Amino acid sequence: MKLSLQEFLAWKNKSITLLGMSGVGKTHLSKIMRRYNWFHYSGDYRIGTRYLDEAILDSIKQEAMRVPFLKELLRKDWIYIRNNIKVDDLGPVLSYVGKLGNPELGGVPLEAFQQRQAQYRQAEINAMRDVPEFIRKAREIYGYQHFVNDVGGSLCDMEEPGVIDLLAEHSLILYIQATATDEEAELVRRAQDDPKPLYFRPAFLRQQVQAYLLEQGLRYTAQMDPDDFTRWVFPRLFRSRLPHYEAIAGPLGYTVTSLEVAQVRDEADFLALLELAISRKQPD
Repeated sequence: MKLSLQEFLAWKNKSITLLGMSGVGKTHLSKIMRRYNWFHYSGDYRIGTRYLDEAILDSIKQEAMRVPFLKELLRKDWIYIRNNIKVDDLGPVLSYVGKLGNPELGGVPLEAFQQRQAQYRQAEINAMRDVPEFIRKAREIYGYQHFVNDVGGSLCDMEEPGVIDLLAEHSLILYIQATATDEEAELVRRAQDDPKPLYFRPAFLRQQVQAYLLEQGLRYTAQMDPDDFTRWVFPRLFRSRLPHYEAIAGPLGYTVTSLEVAQVRDEADFLALLELAISRKQPD
């Protein structure tokens, strides 16, 4: 959605999609806006509670059934297992998507990892296709005036153009950019300290796995340390996504920096930042 500054100021029910790598401040902004009559739609929360919920539970039950004591309890329906996914804690989704590598070190075998990656991709596409309906629900059912769509960092890698077009039709896309070297390093640190589910384009994953195996002198993914591979690949994933973000934000959205986002303290600051982003694209 492209708007003039005047059109934005007159926009009664604002809908904003926040685009950018994990750690740039999307959820930070969304949590602030929740205090000011903004509905916070978390793409990853929708994925975990709607589109991957059953797969996550099946995975947990499969592990539980390996324990004789729990197996008996589950088969007799004396206990049940459920997810407890929160907007601020996506642990079950992270656990299910997993990390590629040696199963004895907590990794997921290559074939299973690729299957889960495909599931995660489809789940994110479905969650984004739900956005227009949730914009309506937020206003008509829950009484929120405005809507913020907090999308996963992998949206730019979904390779599903129709989804981006849909979001651009129903919301203003705001790309949060990290450009300076120190900002990039901070994002890598945050990703390591507070990991989120990661999606890799299949061709990118194949390329990076081969490079890692060669560099480490390994022959199989089952020999890889999953934590080490994740730390190794994240900076490369970050850099690979930058042109994809730019390709979306250039024609369809607006751009601010993560440093500018870090200065936002309330709704007035957020609206001022949006106005600044729009004014930068206004013809002189």
